[in-house]
Amino acid sequence: MSEVIAFPRKTRELHNHHMDSTVWNDFAFRDGDVIIGTYGKAGTTWTQQIVSQLIFQGAEGVPVSHLSPWYDLRIMPPEARAAVAAQAHRRVVKTHLPTDALRMSPKAKYLYVGRDGRDVIWSMYNHHANFKPHMYELFNGPGLVGEPLPPPDPEIRRYFRTWLEKDGYPFWSFWENTATWWAVRDLPNVKLVHFNTLKADLEGEMRAIAEFLEIELPEATWPAAVQHCTFDYMKAHAELYAPLGGDPWQGGGETFINKGVNGRWKDVLSPEDSLAYERMAVEKLGPECARWLKSGELP
Repeated sequence: MSEVIAFPRKTRELHNHHMDSTVWNDFAFRDGDVIIGTYGKAGTTWTQQIVSQLIFQGAEGVPVSHLSPWYDLRIMPPEARAAVAAQAHRRVVKTHLPTDALRMSPKAKYLYVGRDGRDVIWSMYNHHANFKPHMYELFNGPGLVGEPLPPPDPEIRRYFRTWLEKDGYPFWSFWENTATWWAVRDLPNVKLVHFNTLKADLEGEMRAIAEFLEIELPEATWPAAVQHCTFDYMKAHAELYAPLGGDPWQGGGETFINKGVNGRWKDVLSPEDSLAYERMAVEKLGPECARWLKSGELP
């Protein structure tokens, strides 16, 4: 008798200035759907590009931001979700929800991308600090549930400390997001990916993702597919990847695809700041998950 897999159930809705989890309630899953989850600024767009290159066999110019939207973005135009429903090819969508606010299906494959929270926030700060004024009108406009999104603190160290001490403020809980995905890591249709391992061995990680997704590429196609997933290529073609065409940010898509590096916090945070983060990671996630989040190393 085959084993019956107990998939997690959605137990709550999550609303804030950015997200509306209710949009998943009537999502019609298809066999082979790929859902990419992250807290945010952890390599989401990079992973979307990787999966798109696998699905479209290394094609040039795949418009990832159009084909693979942030499905639970509260201000997403309804026609963008309708376009996902109309797609005939294998679909890829992204979410920033924790698993308990997300409908999960055995039909889909899930990739969750992790990154050290200190690196996440250095990337998030660039993202937040470059919002155009009209984005605050959208995020804080009709339909807002909860507190409005404020402009960022101009001092990045203080911004980080507030995020750490107020459980993800002004966004959402980093620990909750990570812990819920870590808890489902052993499901057969869930794979953990890490920013560090993508940086260290892009082709190797792409091949591992291809195996998980059961996608085959001809060997002759691999060099182009890998090249299309490098930071330099994506930066040079940022208009294909930045959400909403790059419109939310001063500088457009090239601002959204910013540095692609880790460790920028090291010369800014004090040893005490860094230790407070590392202690909280172990407290909230346990030592194994905290180690994976920091390094990409699985037990």
